[in-house]
Order: sequence, then C-alpha cells, then structure tokens
Amino acid sequence: MTAAADRLKIEIDGHPASAEQLRSAALSGFGHFTAMQIRNHRVRGFRHHLARLDAANRELFGTGVDERLLRTRIRQALGDFSDASVRVYLHEAADAPAMMVTVRPPGGMQPGRWRLRSVPYQRSVAHIKHTADFGQRYYQRLAHAAGFDEALLTGPDGIISEGTVTNMGCFDGGQVIWPAAPALRGITMQVVESALTGIGVSSVRAHVRLTDLRTFSSVFVTNARGIAAVGQVDAQELPVDEQLMKTITERYEAAPWDDI
Repeated sequence: MTAAADRLKIEIDGHPASAEQLRSAALSGFGHFTAMQIRNHRVRGFRHHLARLDAANRELFGTGVDERLLRTRIRQALGDFSDASVRVYLHEAADAPAMMVTVRPPGGMQPGRWRLRSVPYQRSVAHIKHTADFGQRYYQRLAHAAGFDEALLTGPDGIISEGTVTNMGCFDGGQVIWPAAPALRGITMQVVESALTGIGVSSVRAHVRLTDLRTFSSVFVTNARGIAAVGQVDAQELPVDEQLMKTITERYEAAPWDDI
C-alpha cells in the first residue's frame, strides 16, 4: 500500500468500506457527490452542499438526503481529523443509494495566476456533480500535459460553460458575470456571490465567449479549494485587477463557517 493510500479513509453507510462495497461502487458508475474543505470541523456553505446532494439525489434516485444523517456520517468519517478534504458520494446500490464519505488531507488553491486551455467539450447533465465523466477528465489531463492549470469547457462559437473542476467569473468593472451556458453551480461560486452582494457587487448570468475575455478587467476561477485569478487562456494574456482579487478573496475568507 502506498503512502497516499494510507492517508485516504473511506466509509460507506457509516462503516469502513469493504472490498466488495468498493467494487460495487466502482462498477456502478452511477451517482453524484459534493466536495468540501473542512477546517476545525467546520465548512463554508454547508447548506449549499446539502441542497446540492438533496436535489441531485431526488432527481437520480427519487429520495432526498437527511441532514442529520449527512452530518453524522461526515463527523464519524472525520474521527480525530479536524482539517480535511472530504467528499460525500451517493451511488447506486442494491436497495437504496449508498452514502460514501472519503477523507483526505486538507488542500489549498494552487497559487499564482492560472493558465487555462479551452477545449471543445461540455458536460452532460451539467447541473449535477455526477461521477464517471470521461470527457471531463480526458481534457483536464490534456491541459495539464500541455502545461496549463485547467481546461476551460466550451461549446459552439466559443461559448464558455465552466472548467473541468472550476466555475469562471468575469468582472466587467461593475458586476460579476458568470457564464450562462449549462454548468454546475459550484459551492464556492455561491458563497462568493453572496459575499459580494453584501458589498454591493451584483452577479448576473450571460453568455461569455472566448473572444469576450479580453474585455473584462479581471477573470477568476473558483472551486472547493478557493479562488484564483486567470492570467491566460490559450495564447491570450488577460488583465488581472489585483485590488478586485484582493477584495474577492477577503470577502470569501470572511464568509461564515458552519459546524458539521
């Protein structure tokens, strides 16, 4: 067993995962999940995580997610770990969806200005954070191999939807524009929206094309690990409003943490 494997903990329905359960989960490929960063047994935007899991579970399996059970499963899987990267999966099982909680060491956002590579791909059923999306991982690997930090998913006419593991926000000097093409509404994206509304910066949805990016004063990405400025998309260098990025980061970091 590798050192990385030693640092991974997996529980299914409140018990250490057995080989049979893991085999079943791997072969099913049908399910959904949410990812969170936990610090001192707390997480930002817990209500958004719950809403995401509940809505997806109702759509995929016809039943909601019990908040008390969800909290119990996460707390139990954490054990003595107060800081961690946690994922909660609900996947197809024999009688009812199984809840799998994975615990890894905590992670942070990669520092610096991100470089994105645009790719001609959009996730199916994009509003659900579902498992087993081959194209998403395929293009992410290609982007990394080419020296980029992330792949930017686009449709016809270069219309942007999202990154493989990120949402993109574009600041036009007065408001943040999030791409209106089908995409997952990320938890950090939702927390940032609320935080910026509190200081009078509104968020809107509109179609954003690759050719539009140079017109914004700043472009950034968000995911479960945090926020990063985007300095380049393909060969196109983008401006970065350092004061804006400082404000967004500060407002996000000031957002309340919820007890698990």
